[in-house]
Amino acid sequence: MATARGAAPLAAFVLHRWDWSESSLILDLFTRAQGRATVAAKGAKKPHSNLRAVLLPFQRVNVTLGRVPEGDGASDIQTLRQAEWAGGAAMLTGEALFSGFYLNELLMKLMARHDPHPALFDAYAQTLPALAASDETRVQAALRAFELTLLREIGLLPDLAVATLTLQPLRAEALYALRPEAGVIEATGDEAGVPGAVLIALQTALDRAVLESLQQTCALALPALKTQLRALLHYHLGSTPLRTRAVMHDLRTL
Repeated sequence: MATARGAAPLAAFVLHRWDWSESSLILDLFTRAQGRATVAAKGAKKPHSNLRAVLLPFQRVNVTLGRVPEGDGASDIQTLRQAEWAGGAAMLTGEALFSGFYLNELLMKLMARHDPHPALFDAYAQTLPALAASDETRVQAALRAFELTLLREIGLLPDLAVATLTLQPLRAEALYALRPEAGVIEATGDEAGVPGAVLIALQTALDRAVLESLQQTCALALPALKTQLRALLHYHLGSTPLRTRAVMHDLRTL
């Protein structure tokens, strides 16, 4: 599809979609240049609409949007003028599909609208293919790396290389906990802590913005890191539970 005259296309992913009318959709997009954007896709549900095969989750698209309206809230909705597929990996299936929706839910609940995070967008695009890996360790490491990148990008992650209260460098051999209200502190008792050497390496990978290195480092302390990050995310998400996490738990129980 050709782009609209005078409007530059935006790289984007569809995070969620709602029915708006019999023929149209409301989309929550994650764009590289504008961050999250709520968009009205008029006529997208019509049988012969080109948008039907394009506006799918986990597929990179190039979109052309109308101007951002003045004001905020429900009125802050742009119009989708055009969209075209921009290539990408095969659609996620099985547990990988739930992992992808988990990432989408995190982005929707923790990111403000129209707050661009190009590095986070790139990390999301690189993480999606890893979710389909047959190696469960790789999948879990990819999830933890994305959680760290998201928290870092939105300003909710402390410096992992120092003790937050004292600003003293971590001891490589000691075990540490990541607390929502206290940051990085030494683990106590039988608490599952993360080695200082791992946290220092995580901070280095974050500073260098090398996602592959971040994933590899996450794999060194997966159980403890998962526990720590889950508690940190739960704290910042508030009382609203993540729907995807609950559904995954129920399916595994069955």
